[in-house]
Amino acid sequence: MTKAEIVTEIANKTGIEKVAVQAVVESFMETVKDTMVNGENVYLRGFGSFIIKERAEKTGRNISKNTTIIIPAHKIPAFKPAKTFVNEVKGNL
Repeated sequence: MTKAEIVTEIANKTGIEKVAVQAVVESFMETVKDTMVNGENVYLRGFGSFIIKERAEKTGRNISKNTTIIIPAHKIPAFKPAKTFVNEVKGNL
């Protein structure tokens, strides 16, 4: 499902104009992104958490040049679904 499809689905369910729904969806995504850039996690009860994971420094290999490189420690964004969300998805298999 794309962002446009999400906007259409929400507009159909709520009766709110697509333009307003699109603005809310864009604002939500921007808020989540800005919060995570500032080093904070976002918790949505019953849905999941947008968290920042820390990756340790490690050694990698460039197989085309047959060399080793050091990959520095870094942070990455991740999503951890809530247990209720996971259970609903598992029930639909």
